Amino acid sequence: MPSIRPARSIQAPDAVVMVRPHTFTPNPQTAADNRFQRAGDGYAPSAVAAAAHAEVTAAAATLESHGVRVHLFDDTGERNTPDSVFPNNWFSTHAGGHIALYPMYSPNRRRERRQDVIEMLRTQYRVQDVIDYSGLEPDGLFLEGTGAMVLDHVERVAYTARSNRANPVALERFATHFNYEPMVFDAADADGQAIYHTNVLMCVATEFALVGFDSLTNTARCAEIRARLADSGRELVELSQAQIGEFAGNAIELTGANGRLLAMSARAEACLSPAQKQLIQRHASILPLSVPTIELAGGSVRCMLAGIHLSRR
Repeated sequence: MPSIRPARSIQAPDAVVMVRPHTFTPNPQTAADNRFQRAGDGYAPSAVAAAAHAEVTAAAATLESHGVRVHLFDDTGERNTPDSVFPNNWFSTHAGGHIALYPMYSPNRRRERRQDVIEMLRTQYRVQDVIDYSGLEPDGLFLEGTGAMVLDHVERVAYTARSNRANPVALERFATHFNYEPMVFDAADADGQAIYHTNVLMCVATEFALVGFDSLTNTARCAEIRARLADSGRELVELSQAQIGEFAGNAIELTGANGRLLAMSARAEACLSPAQKQLIQRHASILPLSVPTIELAGGSVRCMLAGIHLSRR
């Protein structure tokens, strides 16, 4: 009998874009406001680059073995794009055939935008239009994609932590074009420093959400977000500041060959409690990916995967 593919969830794409770096290194232009970023721990740059290349290769193979379609692009380093491994920041895709291109905070990240990725999407998926917000960069208006925003595609909410990478004018333009309600909040780490990207503290899946509520600094706004997620019917997995620091919030729900998967780093999975894992596994299988070198750059598995919410041709 032919296999029956699980029903697609608008929240959990079954295909992703990944970029495999050949000259990976933590980005000096993003170090000032990305407190998750670390130096290369004394290893030779060539060893760090080789480890990152191997981690992306292995992660892509693991995702494909679980039935996720992976479009893997290589960055050979000619354009000096140290954060190219995180493509979710410069573009996103949306049901109905829409693509958004985003204005990036760091000048060297602006070079990550690739026409070959967009052409692949146009060739293999149904694309109606590409809305390009990168023209906002000269005015200092930045919005770093699904790093700056965590999108609830079902309820049409764009959860957004205030930061240098999430300008309110750019956010309002996106929300108007794509019909999302912005829910903006302040978030800080255990030392009181603003958290640079929303997707390190929040993951919204189809039937659950991982949220670092302790990171939200306004009690009333925190209660509103908690209620909004609960009213959507999702179970809430509350993450501590320590778990946020281990990238437990930087996860993404995908649809694999045998059902929904929660892709996250091995480091993130290891810090979850048994009760948290049990709640998640009622709705999705946890798929840990080992990416310790990539995490030196201040991002993890969610940042590495640009979900494709488009219909195939």
